[in-house]
Amino acid sequence: MGASKADFFTKEQNDLASLFKAMSHPARIAIIQYLLSVDSCICGDIVSELPLAQPTVSQHLKELKNAGIIQGNIEGTAICYCLKAETITLLEKYFGQISEKLQSKCC
Repeated sequence: MGASKADFFTKEQNDLASLFKAMSHPARIAIIQYLLSVDSCICGDIVSELPLAQPTVSQHLKELKNAGIIQGNIEGTAICYCLKAETITLLEKYFGQISEKLQSKCC
């Protein structure tokens, strides 16, 4: 069996690509922005913030959770979501390296 294209790249490159793929929908960006704007985990409020049906929001939350961008904690009959700090730190590091490079070099 042949190698997949992912085999030609580092684990870090594949992991970042998976994160970016999960974030590549405007509804998911809206969910992340909403979670950034509140100071606590959010349960049912996300659906009321987006112009989407509840099952659609649930699917987007599932994709973000599977990618490790958010985490959900069960509280009673609801799942409360918040951003996963480790993943946000990884993204911050990646974009920080890009920012530093851009500030230190001119093309």
